Amino acid sequence: MASQPIEINLDIFPTQRFQLIDVAQMIREQVGDVFEQFRRSVFCSLHTTAGYLEQGMSARLGHNPGQVGPFIRLFQRIFPPGAGYFHDRIDLRDELSAQQKLAEPTNADSHLTFMGAGLRNCVTYINQPQQPVFFIELDGVYRQHRRRRRTTVIAYDTEDIVCRQRLAIPVRSHRVIDSVNLKDERLQLFPRIQSLLEEHGVRRGRVDIRLAPEERHAGLTVNEYETLLMRNDLPQVLRDPLRYMVQRGRYLLRNPGTIPGKTRDYATYDLIHFYNELMDSMPAGRAIIDRIMSVLSLPAARALRLKRHVSLLVTDGGAGNAGRVLQGTYQSPILIQHQPAAGNTRYLDIVIRRFND
Repeated sequence: MASQPIEINLDIFPTQRFQLIDVAQMIREQVGDVFEQFRRSVFCSLHTTAGYLEQGMSARLGHNPGQVGPFIRLFQRIFPPGAGYFHDRIDLRDELSAQQKLAEPTNADSHLTFMGAGLRNCVTYINQPQQPVFFIELDGVYRQHRRRRRTTVIAYDTEDIVCRQRLAIPVRSHRVIDSVNLKDERLQLFPRIQSLLEEHGVRRGRVDIRLAPEERHAGLTVNEYETLLMRNDLPQVLRDPLRYMVQRGRYLLRNPGTIPGKTRDYATYDLIHFYNELMDSMPAGRAIIDRIMSVLSLPAARALRLKRHVSLLVTDGGAGNAGRVLQGTYQSPILIQHQPAAGNTRYLDIVIRRFND
């Protein structure tokens, strides 16, 4: 007989800016080995600079911090900190108050690394005894201030699909490379999802948002939809990733005072030496690194690990009512395209799954 799903909420206090934190081990230490009771677990991060790798990708890296770490650091080399990103020009951030500008972190590199490395806000793992599940923190400490992170885990046995819908998303921009905030109130996507959750009585489950099979030259991510990041930094990356990487390095060389001491070498590293360094540290990931290196000079999203689908966790928080999509304050599903859409429209397939009691 299947067990009732268990929901666990964890507070995480990173000690470093970049850190791999084994959430599965944290759960075992706090509540015992609950994973032995269930077949699956869904892990949800409420942040835009901290998330998870999909289980398949983590497996290709051996579920090993000695290989996961270098894989993430590859993208941190492509997007070094303090490299003149538009997002980090706090004086241009009109949405921030004067007080907020004093505390706002300059972390465009962490957002771009999150998207580039294919980190996810919500992943589902088939439970394996003692297998680590890494919460990958990219911006855990800012000006000596340790962030408080929040992640939710639901362990369950089975799930049912209760609803499928195809939705048309207008993409009327004339820009070749553009992004659409799927949380935009004008699209009414989230009210529609909430209505479906209530109609089908879903207390705990998952919403999968997937590009329709015929959609090309586009991808999905969950991140902060900040205008300077999405309208300036990200399009520059997608046009020519290698050129972007070189330009960021040149900016650092022209402005050496902006480079933190421990990251000064980002601007001057030898790409071939770095490739060999990666091969030495993560031989099992050779095919992954070869593929990424081979497409860095192509003007397309292949250089970034953008996905064709994203997932959103649904929970009632134990209240017994219809569930709601669980999201952090700054999280938004984002559609990113690097070619115009046919008929100025993209189609998304929405699937709602209910975790069975």
